[in-house]
Amino acid sequence: MSGFIGYLLEEQRDLQTNEWQSFNQMMNKMVHRGPDGNGFYADDSVRLGFQDLQTLDGSQASQPLSLMDGRYWIVFDGVIHNHRKLRRKLKAEGYTFETSSQAEVLLTLFTDKNEQALQDIRGVFSFLIWDKQEKELFGARDVFGIKPFYMMENENSLYCASEMKCLYGCGEIELDHKELQHYFSFQYVPDPRTTQKNFRKLEPGCYFRKKPGEALCIESFSKLEFKPVHMAMDKQVKNIRDALRESVHLHMQGDVPVGAFLSGGVDSSSVVALAKEIHPTIPTFTVGFEREAYSEITIAQETAEKLGVENIHYVITPEEFMEELPKVIWHMDDPVADPASVPLYFAAREARKRVKVVLSGEGADELFGGYNIYREPGALKLFDYTPQTIQFMLRALANQLPEGIRGKSFIERGTTPLEERFIGNAKLFDESEKNTLLKYYQLAYHHERVTQPLYDQVPHYPDVHKMQYIDLHTWARGDILVKADRMSKAHGLELRSPFFDRDVFRVASTLLPEQTIANGTTKYAFREAMRGIVPDSALYNKKLGFPVPIRHWLRNELDEWAKDVIKTSPTDHLINKTYVLDLLEIHQLGRVDYSREIWAVLVFMIWYRQYHNTLE
Repeated sequence: MSGFIGYLLEEQRDLQTNEWQSFNQMMNKMVHRGPDGNGFYADDSVRLGFQDLQTLDGSQASQPLSLMDGRYWIVFDGVIHNHRKLRRKLKAEGYTFETSSQAEVLLTLFTDKNEQALQDIRGVFSFLIWDKQEKELFGARDVFGIKPFYMMENENSLYCASEMKCLYGCGEIELDHKELQHYFSFQYVPDPRTTQKNFRKLEPGCYFRKKPGEALCIESFSKLEFKPVHMAMDKQVKNIRDALRESVHLHMQGDVPVGAFLSGGVDSSSVVALAKEIHPTIPTFTVGFEREAYSEITIAQETAEKLGVENIHYVITPEEFMEELPKVIWHMDDPVADPASVPLYFAAREARKRVKVVLSGEGADELFGGYNIYREPGALKLFDYTPQTIQFMLRALANQLPEGIRGKSFIERGTTPLEERFIGNAKLFDESEKNTLLKYYQLAYHHERVTQPLYDQVPHYPDVHKMQYIDLHTWARGDILVKADRMSKAHGLELRSPFFDRDVFRVASTLLPEQTIANGTTKYAFREAMRGIVPDSALYNKKLGFPVPIRHWLRNELDEWAKDVIKTSPTDHLINKTYVLDLLEIHQLGRVDYSREIWAVLVFMIWYRQYHNTLE
């Protein structure tokens, strides 16, 4: 692992000197993903490149890797957790291996079973396989979307890469205004879309085939579905504990130092406690801020002490936060307005000083029902018994109330169908606000164009499962996993998330809503499964997750900086700056908390300046 570039030519040609130089420039844009080396392959139809981050022993093979006298070539970013089992099975069938690499296992399995090989893999991946004999390029991405996979097709070539910035210069670059609208709804651009009209992502759980002169064919090989069953809680608890323990242990495979992020909450504490069974001296890493209630360092230290592991922590100042922010945004490819990206960037930087692989707790909330918003269907249950006419009157009344009035939001949510009110964990501007903010606003690109097709896939789900389904297919892919991948790879660090695992999800998908949202808390079954494994204090710690004091800073330390970003940004043709400055003034007066909306604009403006400079 850890980053690749590949493209298939529509017409055969030998590699020219100028093309080689251009390819090197593309590779250099993601050298941070794999600082341990690189490799390259070219024939008259395909070009493949790879940046290597070595997380196994020295006997692993370099990439691109070939089989059958050069018929097949692979570039592979990911980890196959069951590679040893697959290797033994393939050997029993008569296959031989020249290296200990997972890439060779994957490629051998593909030559044996073709796309059916994807059903046998337990792991995370994005990869390209070139069949030189059949002149066919095959690509695939794991079902969660943990590993990135960007694509761009024009009349000359199909381009693929681990990071979108590598593809700039391969085709026409044009900002997609409808995706800009979606960004200001979700705080990210939902998969498979990007900010660029001609660029997209290969959707998670999909593979493609492409031959020169033939159309690109994309198929799905796996989907995430909730399949609740009536099962005793003690049985569910055991299944969760066993599945997560096995996943954590599998995620620790390799011969390089492994660490873990620790926030002090139940998710990361569970990962650390189970990892300690394999690696008793595993180091943990935590970051925080000096402002009270915006640092988990003290809680993490207490948890680490109870678990008997080392904790390394770092305090981030507002000054270095602003200094590093442009780098954070550059690594993201597309703008992601999640302030937690920045502390994650610092946590990865500190971890990389000690380890090459770090475990993290992403995924527990989506799989086991951990967000407080998932309690909303229960809280709004009384509206199910309220006549529609009364609901209409209540909603009209709530619309007349000023922002911040107690009860306004409750009535609005209770009188609005789930499909209209819930678009994921990070809702920002509503449609009327975007109409004021954006100079290219079009009502036709309403946010429901993203979410309604997902709701249509699961009309029979209980509301809690619908919300989890929406988050898994939007929030997790567009925010959680993007920032995890980019912020770790920015420092040449491999981040692994044991919760985002095929077998862990299989267990989580069987839970009933009342086994997740129960006893006045979230993730009830999961917390019970971790009882006795993590300290009792961590079971119900308030969720923070590397919080950032943006709300306070925009009223104090970042005041002048924010105004300068807004006023000097070359986005006058896109953004109504007067409206943004008005939001900032209202926020600074303490009338309404607009910090998330303002932050989304600031991130976009910084991103756009970088993007604009790229085009010049």
